[in-house]
Amino acid sequence: MKKQILVVVAGLVLSAWVASAEDAKAIYEKSCAKCHGPDGAGQTKMGQKLGVKNYTDAKVQAAMKDEEMTKAIKEGAKDKEGKTVMKPAEGLTDADIKGLVTVVRGFKK
Repeated sequence: MKKQILVVVAGLVLSAWVASAEDAKAIYEKSCAKCHGPDGAGQTKMGQKLGVKNYTDAKVQAAMKDEEMTKAIKEGAKDKEGKTVMKPAEGLTDADIKGLVTVVRGFKK
């Protein structure tokens, strides 16, 4: 009986995690890919104009901590002159943001 309960709970946790990962990918594709590109390389017209980082580059990934990415998603980003280059994400939960960070980390080659 305990094994069955454990298996059911593990299955629910796994399915929630998979759904969360799929949700984060959908959020990225809808809200982030237009600048950062579908592969995270930033090779879009807007991404090149704004000078977005290439998240497929291991050095770029290593230079950014998860906390920095989380802050940029929550609060937006500004360039050196203080001009907003990325608006803060609206309507995302902490789990959504954590999922987006995971998606971005997955671009590293």
